[in-house]
Amino acid sequence: MKKLVLAAVVTLAGSTMALADPVLGVWKTQVDDGNYAHITMSKCGDAICGVISRTFNAEGEWKSDNIGKQLVWDMQAQGGGSYKNGKIWQPSKDKVYKSKMALSGNSLKVSGCIGPICRKQTWSRVQ
Repeated sequence: MKKLVLAAVVTLAGSTMALADPVLGVWKTQVDDGNYAHITMSKCGDAICGVISRTFNAEGEWKSDNIGKQLVWDMQAQGGGSYKNGKIWQPSKDKVYKSKMALSGNSLKVSGCIGPICRKQTWSRVQ
């Protein structure tokens, strides 16, 4: 009986920690090519992924064809708000970059590189 209870506690603790990743939720990107988006970050297996959930332009919210498309994938939590080994898609250039992220409170620094060429943005948490 003690082994069963211990196994249940370990399983519950592991699943709670997996659900509690602080980067999960909705993030607002910086403006790129006149547009910005809300990205919903969630678990996808052992990694973090982000999907475009809303899109905006100078007039306000609009229904882009990119809604529902994956923007971030394969991002691995490293602890301490650091994530790496992921990929990120830049819709305005239709390019995929190697990516990493750094979380600090309600600010998420996202960078992506192809070789020596890197792009950076700071995203803000949507409350």
